[in-house]
Amino acid sequence: MVSGTNISPEEISKFERDAHLWWDPEGPYRTLHQVNPLRLRFIEEVAGPLEGKRVVDVGCGGGILSEALARRGAREVLGIDLASSLLEVAELHALDQGVENVRYRKVAVEVLAEEQPEAFHIATCMEMLEHVPRPQKVVEACAHLVKPDGFVFFSTLNRTLRAYLGAILAAEYLLGLIPKGTHQFERFIKPSELVAWARPVGLRPVVIRGIGYNPLTRRLFLTDDISINYMVAFKKGV
Repeated sequence: MVSGTNISPEEISKFERDAHLWWDPEGPYRTLHQVNPLRLRFIEEVAGPLEGKRVVDVGCGGGILSEALARRGAREVLGIDLASSLLEVAELHALDQGVENVRYRKVAVEVLAEEQPEAFHIATCMEMLEHVPRPQKVVEACAHLVKPDGFVFFSTLNRTLRAYLGAILAAEYLLGLIPKGTHQFERFIKPSELVAWARPVGLRPVVIRGIGYNPLTRRLFLTDDISINYMVAFKKGV
């Protein structure tokens, strides 16, 4: 594995710019707050109850998912990211809320995989693959992090015309759901590509679901339509 080199400084600075607004449910990252319950439901439906499990949240940002996983009863949640200001926000929020079973660390996922192979029951990597130069290396590292029979969860964007129209043109420029410039279409990932990267490192796809958005009700929902946003659950082993 390549350690510590799979980063895009411009992507990191893009998210650090509004770090102080990360936990504002009506701020620039309100979509992350809205989608978080769907992610939790998907994770628990596939992997079962979180009690007693160690979880690593790769690309945790300001800790919205990490903290929620900890609140759902995980024994320990480790959130990792390379954006210092986001990690500071995550740590301060957990401290303020009294969430003690979550901690954060600035480390590349490839480095952590070398340090702690097969140390976690679950790895999550949400909306991060499309922001790194070599997403397949992240997939490989996540596979190394989980125990045999452990689960790895990814969410990302499909490289389709509908995704360009919905996730970039509409979400960023017309509806203002996320900050402009958040995504680059050429970095979107087809499900077939993600599965092709996962299989050689021992990850078997279990479930794939899409995430839909109703502009009238401003609500997100799980769907079988994976043409824009989608989540995939993988299980490690044969």
